[in-house]
Amino acid sequence: MEELRTIIESAWENRGLLKDEKTREAIREVIALIDLGKIRVAEREEVGKWKVNDWVKKAILLFFPISEMKVMEIGPFEYYDKIPLKCGWEKIGVRVVPPATARYGSFIEPGAILMPSYVNIGAYVGSGTMVDTWATVGSCAQIGRNVHLSGGVGIGGVLEPPGARPVIVEDNCFIGSRCIIVEGSVIEEEAVLGAGVVITASTKIIDVTGEQPVEYKGRIPARSVVIPGTRIKKFPAGEYGLPCALIIGKRKESTDKKTSLNDVLREFDLPV
Repeated sequence: MEELRTIIESAWENRGLLKDEKTREAIREVIALIDLGKIRVAEREEVGKWKVNDWVKKAILLFFPISEMKVMEIGPFEYYDKIPLKCGWEKIGVRVVPPATARYGSFIEPGAILMPSYVNIGAYVGSGTMVDTWATVGSCAQIGRNVHLSGGVGIGGVLEPPGARPVIVEDNCFIGSRCIIVEGSVIEEEAVLGAGVVITASTKIIDVTGEQPVEYKGRIPARSVVIPGTRIKKFPAGEYGLPCALIIGKRKESTDKKTSLNDVLREFDLPV
């Protein structure tokens, strides 16, 4: 692995090395290892804290210039791109509902379910996770186990700069319909986001459960229950409501995550 890393780092600094077959083979090997889940763009060190393997992201970025455009015919569909699609789903042990698409170089763990959806290169999707209809998992996003990405959820891709943290959704989270999570935001374990929540690197995330508001940015604390909100800000032209996210409670710990989730949705009357 260290030899691969050295080759990738050298090619990143000197693009002329992309003409060398050894370099090209090393890049392809890294993408194959990502596809098999043997290496990841980011790895969790503890809850909410992730280490980014920037050299792996560099390999993904270098994979594009060494790949040729080609026509791909799949049943009645035709594509024209540099990156092939994942295949062999039965052997992998993943249920894939037409026309779900996952790009080669993404990893889908056995037991995951892809409804008609899209998973981009570098992404990781854990076992037991449902990527629901028209949900998208962007480049390098890391989705944990037993996560539900509801219909139309947009998980943003983060490829550049290589050291930038990708979007992280940790284990046992529920992400409601049409939520958008981008710019390297972290959703910690067992959090529940109601429909339409938007989380960016600059979104104010406000815990309103105590006597005084507590603000976060870029992360949703573990087991938080979150809904869309607005906050008033003064401008020269007047006062206007800006979008924010409100933490309105905590999901109770339970060994039965599905039962716990249903209780949360009822208790807080959340749209999903």
